[in-house]
Amino acid sequence: MTETTTNLTSPGQTPVIGDLITRTGANYSITEEYHGPREVIEQTDEQVAKEWRNAELRATDYIVPLSDHPSRAATMAYRTALRDWPSTSDFPDTKPTLGS
Repeated sequence: MTETTTNLTSPGQTPVIGDLITRTGANYSITEEYHGPREVIEQTDEQVAKEWRNAELRATDYIVPLSDHPSRAATMAYRTALRDWPSTSDFPDTKPTLGS
């Protein structure tokens, strides 16, 4: 599995500590703050899926306290599906989707 890193703070530049980066592999894309070089660790499909799920939950955290948000009901159902996903037979092959 080959992973690529894209510097979002300074596109085209080597990331420095504090830059926002996106790490992309065959089955995932994670945006995070760069903390320096890291050892490449092979991850299982389950670990990659849980990282993606956790990122999706963080990305929708802001909607939880907004009772009048137009897509709150769908988002809350999506968050429940995300939390339940690891215990289903679909894990890690079929990701939950918003609105399904």
